Formats: sequence, C-alpha cells, structure tokens
Amino acid sequence: MDRFSFLNAAHTEFFAQLYDQYLVNPDSVEPSWRSFFQGFDFGMTTYNEENPVTYLANVASGNMESTHVSEKLQKEFNVLKLIDGYRSRGHLFTKTNPVRDRRTSSPTLDIVNFGLSSADLNTVFDAAKVIGIQPCTLQEIIIHLETIYCQHIGVEYMYIRKPEVVEWIQKKLGKNDNQPSFSVNEKKTILEKLNQAVSFENFLHTKYVGQKRFSLEGGESIIPALDALIEKAAEQGVEQFVMGMAHRGRLNVLANIFGKSTQDIFGEFDGKDYDQEYFDGDVKYHLGLTAEKVTRSGKNININLAPNPSHLETVGAVIEGITRAKQDKYFPNDFSKVLPIAVHGDAAIAGQGILYEIVQMAQLDGYKTGGTIHIVINNQVGFTTNYLDARSSTYCTDVAKVTLSPVLHVNADDAEAVVHAMSFALDFRMQFGKDVFIDLLGYRKYGHNEGDEPRFTQPVLYKIIAKHQNPRDIYAEKLLSEGVIDATYVNGLEKEYKSNLEVNLEASRKKDLTIITPFMKNEWRGFEQVTDVEMLLNVDTSYPKEGLTDVANAICNLPADKKFISKIQKLINDRKTMFFETNKLDWAMAEHLAYGSLLKEGYDVRISGQDVERGTFSHRHAVVKVEDSEEEVVLINNLEGKVGKFNIFNSLLSEYGVLGFDYGYALTNPNTLTIWEAQFGDFSNGAQIMIDQYISCGEDKWNNQNGIVLLLPHGYEGQGAEHSSARMERYLQLCARQNMYVADCTTPANFFHLLRRQMKTTFRKPLIVFTPKSLLRDPRVVSGVEEFANGSFQETFDDVIVNKADVKTLVFCTGKFYYDITSEREINGRKDVAVVRIEQLFPLPVEQLKDIIAKYPNADDYVWAQEEPKNMGAYSYMLMNFDLVKWRLASLKAYAAPAAGSYTRAKRRQADAIRMVFDKNLFR
Repeated sequence: MDRFSFLNAAHTEFFAQLYDQYLVNPDSVEPSWRSFFQGFDFGMTTYNEENPVTYLANVASGNMESTHVSEKLQKEFNVLKLIDGYRSRGHLFTKTNPVRDRRTSSPTLDIVNFGLSSADLNTVFDAAKVIGIQPCTLQEIIIHLETIYCQHIGVEYMYIRKPEVVEWIQKKLGKNDNQPSFSVNEKKTILEKLNQAVSFENFLHTKYVGQKRFSLEGGESIIPALDALIEKAAEQGVEQFVMGMAHRGRLNVLANIFGKSTQDIFGEFDGKDYDQEYFDGDVKYHLGLTAEKVTRSGKNININLAPNPSHLETVGAVIEGITRAKQDKYFPNDFSKVLPIAVHGDAAIAGQGILYEIVQMAQLDGYKTGGTIHIVINNQVGFTTNYLDARSSTYCTDVAKVTLSPVLHVNADDAEAVVHAMSFALDFRMQFGKDVFIDLLGYRKYGHNEGDEPRFTQPVLYKIIAKHQNPRDIYAEKLLSEGVIDATYVNGLEKEYKSNLEVNLEASRKKDLTIITPFMKNEWRGFEQVTDVEMLLNVDTSYPKEGLTDVANAICNLPADKKFISKIQKLINDRKTMFFETNKLDWAMAEHLAYGSLLKEGYDVRISGQDVERGTFSHRHAVVKVEDSEEEVVLINNLEGKVGKFNIFNSLLSEYGVLGFDYGYALTNPNTLTIWEAQFGDFSNGAQIMIDQYISCGEDKWNNQNGIVLLLPHGYEGQGAEHSSARMERYLQLCARQNMYVADCTTPANFFHLLRRQMKTTFRKPLIVFTPKSLLRDPRVVSGVEEFANGSFQETFDDVIVNKADVKTLVFCTGKFYYDITSEREINGRKDVAVVRIEQLFPLPVEQLKDIIAKYPNADDYVWAQEEPKNMGAYSYMLMNFDLVKWRLASLKAYAAPAAGSYTRAKRRQADAIRMVFDKNLFR
C-alpha cells in the first residue's frame, strides 16, 4: 500500500497554503501536518531535497519519475509516524495496571508497523528534534518515547484540537521524560501520607470488624496525591478547595486530608446519637466537612468536602455550583482562586449519565468554574461487576474526550507517579482553565463493603490481591533501596500514628454523643434553623411604591439607540401601560418587580434553566435582543440604585445536572435568590434524584439549609400528559416537619411576596412553586401596585364575594382551578358556594383554615377540588394532613398518565370535574 496515499485527495494549492502558514506560525498548523512539514525541513536541510510543495505535488499525483525520493528521507518520515504513534497510542501499552495484565491492543508500536526494522536501530535520525532532543539513533528515540509514554503514566491528549495546548502538554511531558523528580523531604512526605492512609484503614479494620467503611485500600496513593495537590495549588494562588466524592475512601480523606477529628469518626462508628435534636443525620461515609487549614508553606486555605447520598455522581454537579458561588461571591471574574476536585469511581463515571451533563457545563457562561480536576479511584470493579461488563468504552474516563480534556492513567502502586500526575493536572488546569482527568488504576482490597465476599465473583483477581503489597510498603522498599530511609523508619511512623488513634478512640468512648461539624458555617453565619411553626409566621415583604416605580422605569424602557423587533417593542410598551396607566400588573411584571426590589436591597438574583431568559411561554423577557446584531440587553441592569447582581442563564438541555449545580450554588450563597425553572413542570422528573436526595432532606441529613427555588409550570390546558402536571403529589409526599415550602399562587402580587419572603427570612428553606401557564396572560390574573407595595405573602385567600351565611358548599382548591370554578359559579349564579384558595400547601396553614371554616356557620358540604386525577395532585395529602372536615372530591378519575392527549377529551374531563363541585350527586 502507498504510504503517501493520504495525499492523493489534496490539491497542490492546498499544500502551498498550508506550508506557507507553517512557515509563518508552526503552531497554527494541525499537529500531524506540522510534524510532516518538520520532516520536510529536516530533509531539505540535510539531504538538499527539492521544494516541499513540488515534492508533495509529485507524490500526490504519483509522478515519481521526476522526483528522486531519498530512502533516508522516507525513513525520517517513518520515524515521525512512529513518534506520532507513541503520542496517540502509547497509553494503550503502559504499565499502569498493578494487578491485571492489560488487554491486548493492535496494531502495536512495533517499529515494523511504521516501515522501520531492526536494521534502522543504530541509524541517527533528525526526527528526534520533534520530541525535543538532539539527533540520535532510532534505538535512543524509542527508549525516550517508551520512558515518556509507556511506563506508569499513560497520557491521552492527541485528540485536542488546539495546537498550543498540545505543544504545552508535549513540553510538559518532555520535562524529566515524564518521570517524577522529588527531593528527599518530598519523598518522606509522600511516605508519611501513605502511612496515614494505610494505618487508618488497618486500625478501623481491627477495631470495627465487619463494619461498613468503604475502605481506600488499593487506592491509598490518592492521599499523598491530594496532599501534594492542595499544597502546590495554594502556592499557585488557590485559596479555596471544593471537593466531592462518593463513599469509597471518604473517611480516610476526611481524617488525613481535611483533618476531621478521629474522635468524631469513632463516635460515628459506635453509633452514638447526635448532639443536636433537630436533624436525623446520615451514615458516616456520607457526611461533609469544611475546614480552615494552614499549608506547610504557611498559606491559609479553606477546604470543603460536600456531603452526598449514595447516588454516586450527583455530588459532582453540586460541587460545581458551590465552586461557582464562591467564585462569584469572593473572587469575581477570577476562577483561579477556587478549585473544584471531583473524585469518582470507575464504574460510576462510566455508567452514570450525569457525568456527561456536568462535563458539558464546563465551558458554558452560566456554569463554568475554570476547570475541574477529576480523579478516578479505579478499582476495576463496580460492586460485583467486572469492568468488561461495566462499559463499552476502552477507558472509564472516555467521557473526558467530550470536552477534549487530557487524561492521565496512572499506576496506583507508584506513589511518586501519582503525585507527579497530580502536579501535571494542576498545572494544566491553572494554565488553561479547563478540566483534566486522572485515572488512578488500583484495586479494591475487600468486597464492595467490608462484609462482602469478593471471591464469589472475582476469585482469580482476589487471589492476586490477597498476595499484593500495599502502596506504602512498596514505596518504603523503594526509598530503603535509595538510602532515603532506614529499616526502622516506617515502623516508627506507623507506631506514632496508631498511638494517636488509640488515644482518640479512648477519648471518644467517654463521650455520649456524636458531634457533627457544620458545613460552610462561615457562609451561613447569622441564619437560624427553624421549625414549621416559625415557617408560618408572617414576614413583612412590602416594598415602597417609589422603589417599585424605579424598577418599572428600568424594565419598561428600551434603549433609544438600539433597534428591536416590533413584538418586543409592543411587549415593553404594554409593561409600561400596565404599571403607569391601567394599574393591572400581570405575572411577569410581578416577577420583575420582585427581582428588582431585592436587587435594590442588596440581594443577588440567579435564574437558570432551559429558555429562562425569555421564558418557555414567552412571558419573562429578562433578556431582549437587538434586532440587527443579537446583542443582549438586560433591562433590569439599568435599575437605578441596584446593589445586587442579576444573572440569568439559558441552560443546556439538562435537568439533573443543572438543578444539582443550582442547589450547590444556593447551598453556598444564602443571600442570592437562586432559581431553577423547569421548561414544563414535569421535566423536573429528570432531576428527581436531586429533589429526593438533596432538596427535600439535606437539612435533615446533613444540617444544611438551602434556599433553592423551583419554578414548575403546572396547569391543565389540554396539552397532553407531559405538558400538564408538575407532579404536585410527589413533592407533597416528601414534605415533613420543616423541610421546605410548597406553594401554588393565584395572584401576581402573592407571587411577588412569596419570592421576596424567600430572602427576607432569617432562615432558608427550599421553595417549590407551581407556576401558571395560561394564567400568565389571563386578564383576571392581575394585581394593583398597592398590593405589591403593602402586605405580605398570604397562605390562604378566603372568598370575599359571597355572603357567608348563605354558603352551603365550601370548596377548597389551589392554583388555576380556582378561576375555572369561579367562572362556572358565575355562569350558574350559585351564591351558596364559596371557594377558598390554599396558596401554600406546605407547611399547611391549618389554623388559618380552621378560622375560615368557622366563618361559614351553615356549610355542611366540604369539597376538595382539583384538576389533577384523583390519584395525583394534593388530594391524598389533604386527606392525611387536614381532618377537621369530611371531604368529598371533585376531580378527574384516577389515571395512569397525568392527562389525556386529546384536547377534546381533556376539556370534557375537566368540565366533568367542575360539575362535580356543584353537584354532590356526582361524587365518585
């Protein structure tokens, strides 16, 4: 086969342009072409060949008669291809697996596959200059390439499309031939941290036999690597670290990196009760921690390990949100000061889809954090599943290629290589502000937990593991052979460390309670934890009319020097009319007035989600576009006297990852109104893990307050199953004690006060709001300016139209259905029916409802009315939580899907439910 056949498809003019570009700026040319032209330069200089463009044209055309092709020059090109082969595929032939043979990959890097033979080994090639060394023999070039690419660190990077990044990596790898170089003191520090990691696990294994701890054994080298990362990052200006990891090795990291008191860890193992009554806590290997530390060089740093559930990769999204919030709050426009570190398991990073969502956020304006260091504790097994059954990709880290992030595969038994790789990763992140992945290839000494029997499923592997030395002892032997330590050194380290653990164990067992250290307590100073009793107390959310006028002036006036489409001009003019002339403000105006008033008071506002800038239903228009240039204009930023920052971001098409990010953001900055809006309410299904495992129970499990707001469009307008219900019943089922607010407002002013209440309280709770769709433009759904300027959020609205003594039927409902029922009542002239709106479903305002019922002395028919099917909506929740009256139900029948796909059928069913309100004989 013609080795130059790839040139046949190209044109001579293309060669000329590309070669001219190479001569001006070699880095601007794609790496393989750059190498190709470098080879020509060698040939022209050394062998006096003809013009490269002419030569290429002749090769491409097959006209070889007029061109003498030097065999030596052809060999130079073959060596260049060999170099490119090592750079592209060397990672497939590394010594990175400590307990298994590598899978066979083909073709290999044998020189015969590159048109070379053993006869060429002693030939000197100029191509060596490409890898930064002087001309040397092929044998020496191969040794150099083997040292860089095929030892204990394998590097994937040649898919990166930016030449300057590839060149930086190659120069970095060329330093010390990609081999570690540490001082005696640095080596002793690595050994000390390895000893801590190994001794900690041994101690727990002895003292708490069979208890779950999800040990780090087989991956202990991550401890010296994290230690080195934090120390070096602090030297480079990083002041805060945000880390997320699942349970494997978490206790070890807490003790030996974060400095968590081992007394507290032992208390958790002993199963003691907590020192605080108002939360239930979580298992020991899920807990988080914030610590202030001083590095060995004297740098003050803040380190955070976020709490997480057993859904292994969810915390990855959360730490990105925490990081971004810290960056926005403490270091605006400087991502370098806060470093996110995500620790993964090999099965989880390959198998859990949220990882894809997270990496796709990495360079987006609303979600980027300046690069994350991803570390995989690669056990080569997931629970009991072998890696061959856990993924289709070659590597568990292949998701990194989505964002063209480099990957370093490292043998976890080689502690120096692991620390060296970590240093590379840090330098890359700080240089380019992008993600980098480290695949720490080790093993899992025991089963999934310490009570498991791994030989059930991996008998051969675990025979090997049982005889395998731990990384500390492997490294100690290396240092002993180098003369760095003597034979007693490790025993001294181990004895001292375990002695300290013994003292702490004895002290722990004298304590009756386990102490849980608050997570990010500095960020939450001044906020108190409250029960549902305090959650129902009135909060003054009024705002002066003159301040509202300032907000209206900002959002009702387009820049005169810019041109906008006519629909935008009309929309903004309509805003001005409703505020300054008709005094009938709609939902969108209420929303903007809430944001503007909070901004003037010094709070920040962050909104994120799909299409939130204009709103799914084209109501918000927080961002408007200039017609000719698509320049973005955020009118609220023109607000006079604005103190806070307003940010709104259209998200990628993700619910799980984005909601996790925004939860993390709200967890970090309680003075930011952080909102995630679902495109349609039931799209939150895609983020159900975040809702179930974090939002609804984070305070109960981890003592973490959070003020995240979920806006979930909800309402039955005949748009089918997926565009009707926000699954209200699911949120209400999660409600208990003091965990969150759930609301379904019916007026713009009440929504305004609800949003303001979220910031004006001295505590934070998640807020779930079922927002309207058709009501956004319903002329009945308006409020006057005075309703915004005065008052507070109303948990209930009594019926103010009827004569209460005439009422026989007392109807309770929530949201849009109120307008459907009252319209029917007006048509039928029914003065014996009163309709009460419950604006806040949790905490349920029971005392207010008692007072309302008492006002209707002649009522004997109590109805719960909802537009959702019987098995959905708030019906079951009301039955369980409000038993003062005997309900009859007015609703659709129970269905499997939330709504019918046929518009006609949906309207017929809803009409039936409305008729049931007024006719008790239709009771199902």
